[in-house]
Amino acid sequence: MTKQSILGRISQLAKANINALLDQAEDPQKMLDQMVRDYTNSIAEAEAAIAQTIGNLRLQEQDYQEDVRAAEDWGRKALAASQRADELRATGSTDAAKFDNLAKVAIGKQMQSESEARAAEPSIQSQNQVVDKLKGGLDTMKQKLDQLKSKRSELIARAKVAEAQAQVHDAVKSIDILDPTSEIGRFEEKIRREEARVVGQQELAASSLDAQFEALEDVGRETEIEARLAALKHDQQKAVGGGSQQGAIGGSQQTAQGDTVEAEVVDR
Repeated sequence: MTKQSILGRISQLAKANINALLDQAEDPQKMLDQMVRDYTNSIAEAEAAIAQTIGNLRLQEQDYQEDVRAAEDWGRKALAASQRADELRATGSTDAAKFDNLAKVAIGKQMQSESEARAAEPSIQSQNQVVDKLKGGLDTMKQKLDQLKSKRSELIARAKVAEAQAQVHDAVKSIDILDPTSEIGRFEEKIRREEARVVGQQELAASSLDAQFEALEDVGRETEIEARLAALKHDQQKAVGGGSQQGAIGGSQQTAQGDTVEAEVVDR
């Protein structure tokens, strides 16, 4: 199992889920929450796959250690058999050849175990490198998940701000369409017309009162004229009743007085 076969497949799955969510995005918060859940599930799948890979590697390592231990054990057995053969040969025993044969068998087993161990070493080394890469990739995925969670909080906050701004914008548009100040303006105009009507009535009443006073002044003037005319006639009668006693001087005074009265009348 390689890094591409594990993290590559999981990464493609995560991208497919995220792209599908972006295409169907309606509620940003729900979308981002689902993205976090999908990415978390992808990480869980990656962890399970990596754990299986590590488990297989540990089995290989155990087999390798068994081969190493077996090679060492067979080496010790070969040495022991060879030493026993040398001891028996030194005593002239015919069993020396048998122990030499046992030593050869042990050496053969040792060589087989060593061969198996050597064959396992490259695979174990390669798998260790793969596991290290998988662990690094998993750590990167977890960091990305933390970034996604942080970005989710930021984007949700921005989405709420944008939604609030949109609501304010819609409210402002509705105010522009149905401006309540226009109603106030019409009401104000109505009040202005009513105030103007009252002012007109007041001016009309004032002009009527002035006309009445002017009429009274005219009546007073006529009355004064009549009174003065009556006084003039009275004075004229008195002058006529006095007769010749006034003489030329009286006539002159009467004429002067008459002229004076006439002048006063004209002046008035």
